Amino acid sequence: MPVVVLIGPMGVGKSTVGRLLAEHLGVGYRDTDEDIVAAEDRTIAEIFLDEGEPAFRVKEKAAVRAALAEHEGVVALGGGAVMDPDTRALLAGQRVVYLSMEVEEAVRRTGLNVARPLLAVNPRKQWRELMDARRHLYEEVATAVVATDGRGPEEVTQDVLDALELKQG
Repeated sequence: MPVVVLIGPMGVGKSTVGRLLAEHLGVGYRDTDEDIVAAEDRTIAEIFLDEGEPAFRVKEKAAVRAALAEHEGVVALGGGAVMDPDTRALLAGQRVVYLSMEVEEAVRRTGLNVARPLLAVNPRKQWRELMDARRHLYEEVATAVVATDGRGPEEVTQDVLDALELKQG
């Protein structure tokens, strides 16, 4: 079972904070989006383009299930993983941290670029719509919420450690 599962929107810093957190705790790091890219030998954008979002979500669900069953370190989930009810059920009983940010921060960090398939048209509006659909699900499964707006990865990592009362390894 993972020590910590990180959730939140794309661009929030799950990968950066996840690696730092794993380092601080002396455990491994795993990212389900990276697992999918490695297994498929293509980018997530290519999977969306070639097969569509429903096919990607099936792959994502399997990757999350595997990571939660096999990995004993820090796991970062893709931004939309919480949309699946089975995935939310798997997160029950886990230490889940929702890394949150507002749209202005998302624009600053990612530029809301078109390499992110769900934001290809009118990125600000689509980001807001995605967050409207997902925020309550992030909050539902989270055992802690850590805001990332205007803060560096080390500061966010320390807040995650503090929120979960975890000792560094």
